[in-house]
Amino acid sequence: MNGPMQAINSRVFLYEYELGSLLISGNEESVESILFLKADDEVRRGSFEPAAHATGAVQQCMKQLDEYFEGKRKIFDFPFHQAGTDFQQSVWNELVKIPYGQSISYLELSKRLGNPKAIRAVGTANGKNQLAIVVPCHRVIGSNGSLVGYGGELWRKKWLLAHEAKWAHGVQILF
Repeated sequence: MNGPMQAINSRVFLYEYELGSLLISGNEESVESILFLKADDEVRRGSFEPAAHATGAVQQCMKQLDEYFEGKRKIFDFPFHQAGTDFQQSVWNELVKIPYGQSISYLELSKRLGNPKAIRAVGTANGKNQLAIVVPCHRVIGSNGSLVGYGGELWRKKWLLAHEAKWAHGVQILF
């Protein structure tokens, strides 16, 4: 599984949803990562704990993801944290400020951080985000409005943006 080393007492749970599966790593106190199940993880599917065994922060995360996919939740408030540099943390903090159902460009994100020339660094930090959906890196698009760069594959990014647009504005976004 790609991602940072797990914290002590962290467990990895398999969360099934309409686009596939997510691997959620965490413990009673906090969720450390939410990653899309990749093909190389598929062979180890049985080694992940089932969602029914989740407790604490991981259980809250799964409940809130259910609500998100049902169109009932726009903001996540369960405890989560991911390790990263100060710069990465600043990028991720800006990502959670992007309103549900909206998107911004990498250039706009770098401007919000006070450094319009940091587009590539912002893109790299965005790509290191380990909290898919919750820290909404899928809401960052190219300056020309195109869908670019998403670790969960572009078809998922497109689906997530359309899902949010539907529930936020009652419309589907077509890319």
